[in-house]
Amino acid sequence: SARWTELKPRTRQDYDKCFDYLREKAGDRDMTRTSARDAVAAMDANAHRVRFGNYVVSVMSVLAEYARTELEWIKVNPFRGLRKRRMPEERQAAHVPWPDDGVAKFGAEARPQPRLIFELGLGSVQRPDDWTRFRWSDYDGERLRLSQSKTGKPLTLPCTAELRAVLDAVRPADGVPDRPILIKRDGNPISYRPMSWIMLAERKRLGLAAYDLHALRYRGVMELAWAGCDDDEIMSYSGHNT
Repeated sequence: SARWTELKPRTRQDYDKCFDYLREKAGDRDMTRTSARDAVAAMDANAHRVRFGNYVVSVMSVLAEYARTELEWIKVNPFRGLRKRRMPEERQAAHVPWPDDGVAKFGAEARPQPRLIFELGLGSVQRPDDWTRFRWSDYDGERLRLSQSKTGKPLTLPCTAELRAVLDAVRPADGVPDRPILIKRDGNPISYRPMSWIMLAERKRLGLAAYDLHALRYRGVMELAWAGCDDDEIMSYSGHNT
């Protein structure tokens, strides 16, 4: 439907994960007979990954609303307003922003590919999933262009000196502008999960496992503030609404 095609690519990816789960668990069942208890069972089955369990129920509600309003398969959305599960307090630890010594150590001692990922994350101030979407055609030697996958916002991002240095060092000379900046050893595009594994292994090697990928975005925002940017300027780089 048009409602699906109008969703942002990142949102469709998140929905697809839930669709796959629902197909596996209930793909052969009559959805008109589902109830709130089925959604509760899905959350209970995913107690080890609370966010995903909650998101599955949200997608179930979206599907049920579509079935109610546009397909007229059901008269009531049984999942609307269902209370989601709370993340246990011991698993609510916030991302820890990278400290000065951590940034210096990783910049000086990281291997080439993790260093490229690191500088791309820190220098672009974007979410990790967007790092994998940068292509060489997005880089003009001074700036990177991007439409955020989550918000769809078009951004032009001036690169830090460190980011320009690592990009210029690996920039291909074969004139293939659509080649992704971040690639696997076989030359294929890299996705978020393999990128996170590469970075976790390097952070562990350097004793920096406490500082994750998302925290590089926090660090980048901090550096913009330290450089004298006001809130509006920071938002224009990071894509935040507030």
